[in-house]
Amino acid sequence: MRYLLDTNVLIEAKNRYYAFDLAPGFWEWLERDAAAGVIGSVEQVQEEIVAVEDELAVWARDHRELFSRVDARTAGALADLALWASAGRFTRAAVDEFLNVADCFLVAHAAAHGHTVVTHEGFQADARRRILIPNACRALDVPYCDTFTLLRARDVRLGLAA
Repeated sequence: MRYLLDTNVLIEAKNRYYAFDLAPGFWEWLERDAAAGVIGSVEQVQEEIVAVEDELAVWARDHRELFSRVDARTAGALADLALWASAGRFTRAAVDEFLNVADCFLVAHAAAHGHTVVTHEGFQADARRRILIPNACRALDVPYCDTFTLLRARDVRLGLAA
């Protein structure tokens, strides 16, 4: 199984629980699992990250291999996702925003390749003014989870060095 990380997972990790200076083990694990092909993301997530020049932007540039490009299979899933998003449930502004941010590419890539999306967003059945990743995932039968579920699934232990 491969896990695809949402922008908010990496930004929250850097800003809160797993800051580079406090929890280097988190980033080492991420790099190890990325090298093994277990963890990844999409290039649109990288673009969102590097838009703000900080330590995470440097890290994202140094780990370009983590971020997949749109391929033919993903493009097909993007079309399906756009049809679902435009079906009338969401506001036009919500659809326009969703189709122009990394979220739709992330979900489409996961749908096309059988991956799980990792996000901090939660499902909201009554959402109309914003298309949330879990809502889009459910529409395309894409599994999703949060960072802590991923860490447990991968049996990650972030202990102190002796």
